Amino acid sequence: MIDRRTFVGIFASALVALPRAIEAQQTEKVRRIGFISLNSVEMAGDNLDAFRQVLRERGWVDGRNVAIESRFAEGNVDRLPPLVAELIQNKVDVILTGASVATWAAKNATNSIPIVMGSSADALGEGLVTSLAHPGGNITGMTFLVGPEIAGKQLQLLKEMAPAASRVAVLMNSTNRSHAAFARELKVAARSLEVQIQVLELSSPEHLDSAFGAMPKGRAAALLVLTDSMFFGQRQRIADLAARSSLPALYSQKEFVAAGGLASYGPSLAEMFRRAAIHVDKILRGAKPGDIPVEQPTKFELVINVKAAKALDITIPPSLLRRADEVIQ
Repeated sequence: MIDRRTFVGIFASALVALPRAIEAQQTEKVRRIGFISLNSVEMAGDNLDAFRQVLRERGWVDGRNVAIESRFAEGNVDRLPPLVAELIQNKVDVILTGASVATWAAKNATNSIPIVMGSSADALGEGLVTSLAHPGGNITGMTFLVGPEIAGKQLQLLKEMAPAASRVAVLMNSTNRSHAAFARELKVAARSLEVQIQVLELSSPEHLDSAFGAMPKGRAAALLVLTDSMFFGQRQRIADLAARSSLPALYSQKEFVAAGGLASYGPSLAEMFRRAAIHVDKILRGAKPGDIPVEQPTKFELVINVKAAKALDITIPPSLLRRADEVIQ
């Protein structure tokens, strides 16, 4: 049993220590993460949720010891630079980008604030980094691939789904710095597959209708949509236009298939953002972005929508269905 004198001593010590504890709690530094996306909050929400989840697992809780400030360009590339400027003015500790075009806006605005790519098509080929293993500078994060080889694989898969399609339309973004290399790869793959490709370049969503209107003139019997943040933001519209045009189409993200598209082959964007969170964690704990290797996805997913195939009156080969990571009935 504690006597009165001992109790008073303990109580007095607690009173002395309490203000110090409160002061330490109040002065704990809240780290600031800026997130910049070309698209809307609805389009980027799932990926940002995956990012937050991994941050929480590593001890960073939004609203407690970290604050995530998000900016969305709503599909307008011209809005990216001023939105990045806002984040810099708010003194963020690190910038997370949703796509290459957002990374370029951040890269052009700062060479000191760390930039983590949530996703990029070809970080090395686009010139965002000079090396994947030793990126140097202030940029690291995730990239789809070292080069555009995936485009040839996608064309091959599309040909397996629609073997009668001797002409394939390819939707490209003329402002995407990686697409020129993709186009060169596709020309090589097209020769080996005995396919003629119709390259359709557009720079804004307003040109989608005219692009699809040009496909019949090129006698396109199938469609390949290259990975691109603008296309991702327009995925429902693109999937609807492809269905209306009766075109078997292959995409790079399974979100297109969830929107009614036929099939996709590519990495999981949510998984890329989970990995990006690990990069951010390292930077917040003192690592330099230039010392953190840029990562590539370790798994590429094939997703097939059988319902969409039936609507197009095509039969997916059983061998391809067996290879699929996910089949939507």
